[in-house]
Amino acid sequence: MTKETMKAVGLYKYLPIEDPESLLDVEVEKPVPAGRDLLVKVRAISVNPVDYKVRSPKNREESEPKILGWDVAGVVEQVGPEVTLFRPGDEVFYAGSITRPGGNSEFHLVDERIVGMKPSKLDFAQAAALPLTSITAWESLYDRLGISRNKGDNEGKTILIIGAAGGVGSIATQLAKYSGLTVIGTASRPESADWVTGLGADHVINHFEAFLPQLKAAGWEQVDYILCLNSTEKHWSNMAEAIAPQGKICSIVETDELLNLTLLKNKSVTFVWELMFTRSTYQTPDMIEQHNLLNEIARLVDDGVLRTTTNETLTPINAANLRKAHAMLETGRTVGKVVLEGF
Repeated sequence: MTKETMKAVGLYKYLPIEDPESLLDVEVEKPVPAGRDLLVKVRAISVNPVDYKVRSPKNREESEPKILGWDVAGVVEQVGPEVTLFRPGDEVFYAGSITRPGGNSEFHLVDERIVGMKPSKLDFAQAAALPLTSITAWESLYDRLGISRNKGDNEGKTILIIGAAGGVGSIATQLAKYSGLTVIGTASRPESADWVTGLGADHVINHFEAFLPQLKAAGWEQVDYILCLNSTEKHWSNMAEAIAPQGKICSIVETDELLNLTLLKNKSVTFVWELMFTRSTYQTPDMIEQHNLLNEIARLVDDGVLRTTTNETLTPINAANLRKAHAMLETGRTVGKVVLEGF
């Protein structure tokens, strides 16, 4: 029996994005769901820094095409025998797992425990912008920083979000504001500052200048929480200065340099990492929390509390458009999310 194939975008060599072979249109075998997997017909995808970090030049070649992509919106085509949360025809959105093939393909396998029902008020392109950034922002605020989801508990508390105009920052700003925090975002250009203010930030400072003088000029002596979404080592001393005694700092950005944790000691400051792939990579007992939080994100979107962060949509999903999207992200100047729709 001839095996079914599907279109995908993948790579064999890890090359600079300017190289036409850095991402290629390929045909691969269509997968079949087993266990708790869903087979999803991919309708839209979005691009994140993890895509170009995985694709970045290195001395390695793949014998089979490596498929990237960790933001998908689509329709459940088929379910594995152990699936209980979804059925064929359900419209879903999710980020997937870094340890499995990504979603830049016509069909994609994903564990149901990290999948949510797509917001009903969004189209597939708008929904595809949300999963990875929403999971990261949610886990950073509520799981890592331990911020209460009860607005009353956060009265008078402040959070500084470094890189507030990016994908994660755009969601974190909205969630933090919804949770009753005073939100101070960082941005360096007028258009990114306007974007952050439009998402509900109370104040914007420039991340290329010292934080504390800017905070003091705006009336704050310190902040209770910091979420770092850009260059952990570059902002380390600024964060140590600005954080309140017994405050908490969370970062999502790996560092190439050693961090001087002693800077946090006298204030008894907590520092914690967030990686949204931890639960799926290690199959943690609470892995289903990503299913739950994505459903809650969908509810907040449908209730008008959260808005999608799509800022540019490219059609169709192919290697040329994905190379263009990667190049845009690599400038470090994108506002919101770049989405691709339709094969």
